[in-house]
Amino acid sequence: MSSRVPDRDRPASPDSPASAAAPPRSVVVVAAAAVLEAVALVALTGWGVVQLVTGRQNAVGVVLFLVVFGLAVAAVLVGSARALWEGRRTGRAPVATWQLLQGATALAVLQATGSPVAWAVLVLSAVVFVLLLTRPVVAHTVPR
Repeated sequence: MSSRVPDRDRPASPDSPASAAAPPRSVVVVAAAAVLEAVALVALTGWGVVQLVTGRQNAVGVVLFLVVFGLAVAAVLVGSARALWEGRRTGRAPVATWQLLQGATALAVLQATGSPVAWAVLVLSAVVFVLLLTRPVVAHTVPR
């Protein structure tokens, strides 16, 4: 007779998703914002490809770089959102870095054009960045 405990009777490890508590509301907001930003990046890269294919854009190298870069950042944001949701701290730094870069770009566009879209992006970046630094997000993503 084996003394091995069946898996269903084995207590869940602290790292297993089954034992993880539901993420706090602020983590949900940050993860949702990161996924929303990833979706926007994918849409913008698709628009860039359409511009290239229809001949409205002649800078092939620039468009291809931006498409690859946009898709890579989108993938990192989705992975980071998943890490945050699961309580891993590895998701905080990429999301924070993207918010800083996105906020700086929004500020530059805002100064140049005064676009309402730039205001929306700036506010979103600021809110997500501040939420990343709140106690519930940090506590959810610190190893126990």
